[in-house]
Amino acid sequence: MTDPFRLQRSNPVQGNTTADFLATVPLFSGIEKSEMGRFADLTREKSYPKGSVIVFEDDPGDSLFVVREGRVKVVLVAEDGREVILGVLGVGEHFGELSLIDDQPRSAHVIAMEDATLLVLRREDFRKRVEQSPSVAWALLIELSRRLRAADGKIGGLVLLDVPGRIARLLLDFGAEAPGGLIEKPLTHQTIANMIGASRETVSRTMREFQDLGWVKVERRRIALADAEALKKRAQVRV
Repeated sequence: MTDPFRLQRSNPVQGNTTADFLATVPLFSGIEKSEMGRFADLTREKSYPKGSVIVFEDDPGDSLFVVREGRVKVVLVAEDGREVILGVLGVGEHFGELSLIDDQPRSAHVIAMEDATLLVLRREDFRKRVEQSPSVAWALLIELSRRLRAADGKIGGLVLLDVPGRIARLLLDFGAEAPGGLIEKPLTHQTIANMIGASRETVSRTMREFQDLGWVKVERRRIALADAEALKKRAQVRV
């Protein structure tokens, strides 16, 4: 049997220039090469150390952020300090697009999960380019639609699935974005718990059960989906 941990990791394709990198981002993929350079000229690069807050909830929403290196998490924090993770974003993913449209404050905190480098595009600059490049506006609508569908699926899972079912669905979602189903993201048991509304102890127990069943393999905080079909069945709503 092939060892999933021996598979070569496939990193997102990145060019040497900002324009090359933006061409790999779905939001900008429909832009012509000449126009891509204009977008790139408007961005600025900012670095954030692990654990730092990139934006606070209720901050003015005046920029779009694209992750160039590292990973960030989008979170809500309750008054008692409990954290709910709405999403984990990696290279090529972005946040802040809602504020580009409605001028409203940030709806959540965004925190660096590891040292991260982001490209920042101001709202005024983005809007000017969109007016000259309708393809970007269409790509933004497609992305918002995708996120809305994902949010609907997540809400349905939280309501209809038990904790093992939620974990199975979460692993499948992350695995779908990972080469060979090998999840490299810092998906700790606490992170999973904060994403599905469960305790860390319950997540740890369920992950041990999944390993004993041969559904997943874990090595150095990397998770391989050894039996995706079994996970899919476990992620189905049980009547």
